[in-house]
Amino acid sequence: MSVNSYLTSLASDLVLSQSEKSSILTSINTLSSRLDAYFGDAITEHFQFGSSTRGTILPRKADSNSDIDYMVVFDTSNGPKKPQTYLDRLRRFAEARYSRSEIHQSHPTIILSLNHINFELVPAIDNYGYQIPSPASSWSEWMYTDPSGINQALQEKNKDNNYQIKPLVRLVKYWNARKGHPFASFSLEQYIIEKSFWFCSALRDYFYDFWSGFNYTYDTPQYIKDMVDSAKKHAEKAKNYEENGMPISAESEIKKIIPEI
Repeated sequence: MSVNSYLTSLASDLVLSQSEKSSILTSINTLSSRLDAYFGDAITEHFQFGSSTRGTILPRKADSNSDIDYMVVFDTSNGPKKPQTYLDRLRRFAEARYSRSEIHQSHPTIILSLNHINFELVPAIDNYGYQIPSPASSWSEWMYTDPSGINQALQEKNKDNNYQIKPLVRLVKYWNARKGHPFASFSLEQYIIEKSFWFCSALRDYFYDFWSGFNYTYDTPQYIKDMVDSAKKHAEKAKNYEENGMPISAESEIKKIIPEI
């Protein structure tokens, strides 16, 4: 097997199975109806967003932390409240409609853990654009987000790059998951969307190009630097092996970065 066929096969294995998609859809339909019944006019809309709508979510067999992002937009006709107020409302909803053992808060979301997948319930307000709670480290309470914007950007990037960008995202996220998520999945997707890929056609080319350009900042913890340096080294060795007509050795190096599931 060549490096390209190995990466292509692995990227295909990192797509949700039909049964997983069916289970998630059932859970989303149940969640949707329960939100409507519980909140009524107190919410203006709610919808699935994030990697699960972009085709870059990993199956649980590859990432036990895979989750479905679900935005709940609260009515602010009487004035917006603080983020924690809406988080508390989502928590009370979850406790009323689901087992309490399935629920916990991870700022800025309420995590609903079901047997087959986690849901991250994200409170939001509509203030000339969607705003969601800022990370705890931020100086502001709310930050703007554009769920449809990144989806469109990824779609266009994927189309303009031989439809190899989504497979690349899944492969990189798989590496990240195996390493304990040293990087935020969303930031990796953004990096790939914004990166320019030169003289790439096959998935192998995109994979090599990603690792040749990917880097860390000065203040990145040393253990994360070591992880990145190791992956970059194996990718460079694999590329050199391929260029010298040694495909088996090249594939062996790639598997040191992302082994079979």
